Amino acid sequence: MANQYLQYKDGFERLGCEVRTNEPMKNHTSFKIGGAADLYVTANDMRQLSEAVRFANQKDIPLFVLGNGSNLLVSDKGIRGAVLRLGGEFCNIEFNSDGTIHCGTGAQLSRLCGFALENSLTGLEFAWGIPGSVGGAAFMNAGAYGGEMKDVVVSCEHMDMRGTKGVFDRDQLDFAYRHSAYSCGEYIITGVNIRLEKGDKCEIKKKMEELMGKRKDKQPLEYPSAGSVFKRPEGYFAGGLIEQCGLKGAKVGGAQVSPKHAGFIVNVGGASCDDVLTLIGNIQKKVKEETGVDLECEVRKTGE
Repeated sequence: MANQYLQYKDGFERLGCEVRTNEPMKNHTSFKIGGAADLYVTANDMRQLSEAVRFANQKDIPLFVLGNGSNLLVSDKGIRGAVLRLGGEFCNIEFNSDGTIHCGTGAQLSRLCGFALENSLTGLEFAWGIPGSVGGAAFMNAGAYGGEMKDVVVSCEHMDMRGTKGVFDRDQLDFAYRHSAYSCGEYIITGVNIRLEKGDKCEIKKKMEELMGKRKDKQPLEYPSAGSVFKRPEGYFAGGLIEQCGLKGAKVGGAQVSPKHAGFIVNVGGASCDDVLTLIGNIQKKVKEETGVDLECEVRKTGE
C-alpha cells in the first residue's frame, strides 16, 4: 500500500530531519520525470544521518539515497519508503590540513570546480559542466574529455546501512569505467577528499571555458535529460551506433533521441518513465540487430 510509510514522518522529524510527504520526484531529477516519493527526508549533519539510517532499519523502511538526480530515471509510480537527501554540512567545501580538499557529498560538482579555479588548482577542468553532486560523481566515477574522478580522488568517507562510519582510500575505491566500490549500494558516501595541483588561474579558466564550449556545441543542454544514456561500448561510441542505425530523432511519447547528439534521450515535453524505457528498449534492439553490439544503460532506474 503506497501510504504505509507516511506514519513514519514524525519519527524522522523527531531526529531533526526535514521531511516532506508525497514529494514529486520529477522536481528532483534532471530528466524532470518521476512520481511521488512517500517520504522525502533531508539529513543535515552526521548525527541526523546516522539516526535516520538506524530508524529506517528498525522500522523496515526502504531507503533510497539521492544525489543531484542527474543520472536517474524514476518510475512514474514513484518511490515507496523514504528518499534520503544529504544537505547542510554535507554541502561544505574546505581545505584539509594537508592541502587536499574536503567536499561534502551533497556539494555540487560545479561548485567544486569553481572552488578549484578560485584557488588556482588544476586537475578538475574535465568536470566543469558535468551535472550532479560530488558524491554522485565519485559513486559512478564520472568523467569527460579524458579525465575521471579517479584521477583526483584520494579517499571517500561513508556510512554503511547500519549507521556506522568508515573510509575507503584510493586503493579500496575500485574505480573503473562508471564504477566504484560504492556501486554495490551498501554504503552512503558522506565526504570526498580531492587532491589537485597548483596551476595558472588564467590557463585553468581558459580550459574550463573551452570544454564548456564543446558541451554546448555537441550536447542538447536546452532539454531535460540524464546525460549519456548508454555506457561506451568497447571500440565504439554509443551515439555513433545509434545514429548509424537511423535512430537520431526517434520518439516515444515525450521522449526523443536527441537530434543534436544521439547518445542522449531528451524530455521534449511531458515524457514519462515508460516513454524513456520503451525508447531505450527500441534503441538496444535495433543496434543489436544491425551492429551486433549490446548497449548497456548508464542511467540508473529506480522506483516502484
